[in-house]
Amino acid sequence: MKKDNQEQEVEHKDAGSNATSAIAGLVIGGLAGAGAALLLAPQSGKETRAQIQEKTIEIRDRAAESVDDAVAQVKSKTHEISDGVRGKAKELQHQGQDLLTDQVDNVRGKAHELQHKGQEMIVDQLDHISAAAEAGKAAIAPEPEKTTVKKH
Repeated sequence: MKKDNQEQEVEHKDAGSNATSAIAGLVIGGLAGAGAALLLAPQSGKETRAQIQEKTIEIRDRAAESVDDAVAQVKSKTHEISDGVRGKAKELQHQGQDLLTDQVDNVRGKAHELQHKGQEMIVDQLDHISAAAEAGKAAIAPEPEKTTVKKH
């Protein structure tokens, strides 16, 4: 799980790095193009300034689109990662519940077994006590008198 998170972080950083590189490329390319246009333009200064203004607006718009695309990619990746985390959390929750249910069933079975053994021991002890009580009664009871028959 740690490895998946690390891979996702690397992908996330790569996506941000790619977007930054694209924006930087657009800005640098736009500036180089504008500079070249200034140097090589066969037109008046007014026309050149208007053209520079148009190119600047065009570059700004492209940069804004690139930023919007990068933000959309980051949001998409974030949703993907959070969905994955939610799925793993649910999976772990179900595994935990299954494990808990198994342990509860195991404890109940052992408790039932111990209860049964305890009942058997009580019955055995009651049998011993009963036998001892009978033996005690027999020892205490007076012996019956022998009746002698008198002969007349």
